[in-house]
Amino acid sequence: MQNLVRVEGMSLEAMRAGINWGFESFDDYLALIERQGVGPNIAAFVGHSSVRTYVMGSDAPLRSATVDEVESMRRLVAAAMDSGAVGFATSTSPSHNGADGNPMPSRLAEHAELEALVGVLGDKGRGVFMLTKGGPTPVPFLETLAADTGRPVVVGALLHNSTDPDAVFNDLEAITAAQGRGHAMWGPVSACPLSTEFTLLAPYPFEALAAWKPGMQAASPRHFRDLVSDALFRDSIRQELKRPAAVRLFNGEWEKLQVLEVAKAKHRHYEGQSVASLAAAARVDPLDFMFDLALSEELETTFLSVLLNSDESAVARLLTHEYSTVALSDAGAHLTFFCDAGFGLHLMGHWVRDRQIMPLTEAIRRLTSHPAEIFGIRDRGRIEVGAFADLLLFDPDTVGRGPSRRVWDLPAEQRRLTTDPLGVHGVWVNGTRIVNADGVVPIDKLPGKVLREF
Repeated sequence: MQNLVRVEGMSLEAMRAGINWGFESFDDYLALIERQGVGPNIAAFVGHSSVRTYVMGSDAPLRSATVDEVESMRRLVAAAMDSGAVGFATSTSPSHNGADGNPMPSRLAEHAELEALVGVLGDKGRGVFMLTKGGPTPVPFLETLAADTGRPVVVGALLHNSTDPDAVFNDLEAITAAQGRGHAMWGPVSACPLSTEFTLLAPYPFEALAAWKPGMQAASPRHFRDLVSDALFRDSIRQELKRPAAVRLFNGEWEKLQVLEVAKAKHRHYEGQSVASLAAAARVDPLDFMFDLALSEELETTFLSVLLNSDESAVARLLTHEYSTVALSDAGAHLTFFCDAGFGLHLMGHWVRDRQIMPLTEAIRRLTSHPAEIFGIRDRGRIEVGAFADLLLFDPDTVGRGPSRRVWDLPAEQRRLTTDPLGVHGVWVNGTRIVNADGVVPIDKLPGKVLREF
């Protein structure tokens, strides 16, 4: 659970209150989900950080694995594949950190560990390797994994960074070259701008910064406040933001960071304004303005930052690339930061109807049969006689997604962000209607399946 608190914006209280721990192995986990029932069909990856934590315990986010530990991990991955995992997933992203500020365990893996674990997919002759990549795992190295195993490699998350505009296209060029050499590689891209809500108590956009690590490791709330007030700490963040980075969420674009919600009425006029404009009006540095405002409100100020994918001409190139796959909903993850669960509706509404970057039929293919083929999902993704009846009924003239809004419906009355569908008139899963134009349809038994064969 500690692995999920920061990076996924998940409340520890909600997880403690809501998780059913009636499982240990991956097979147990899938069986539990089947017993509880699911609405949509699901497929599950075996996750590197979970496997690493199971084998290495508290050392998982701190050091390299021994040969024996890697072998233990291999056995767990193999067992998960035998139980029906769709593949193996990992992260080397600097934005992914645990509750104590240490890296996610997967980030400590050396190349030999990755090669050993991804090698299981080659041994089994099935499964997809998927990762959120950071600097230590460039596309050419990942191509060697595709070549050695013969398995598809899905390289995420390919988002456009306005401060390093060529980086994502360089990755796609490398993926294209790999495909030309017969190695199956794909780049997940998003139809949505990546924006996130946060407070300084959980500032996801800053957590990829090495200079912010002391903030994640502050021993007490008072220590954290003292740190945020410290001029040297602030200067270290400013200096790091001046250095270009290909893989980083926040890059000092203060005009794209706004005050979303204040805690004190006297600051209400700040809401909806950018930190850049407010700082300029106050004749102070933007970082100082932001931190001072937050401190004056007991760190309860909520900010909204548009981080990546803000250049629509660049995003259009990503969405129409031959070897991209439209994805990255993060539905069920980053719960308090953002919700892109409506990415498919946004693709068909904004990008097809409004921007006309591709035909509607191509957008539907990219949301259905295309990912089904990449992940080896059988008999799904097409409307055909004899196939499973997984259907979406929508109005092309009105389809889209509503604005993000907060709801307090998690266990322990914790909050999350959600977004409402627009122009959707029906959803069927395995032939059973679960949504109509008014919303979710009450049914006695959830129709979804845990997919285990690929």
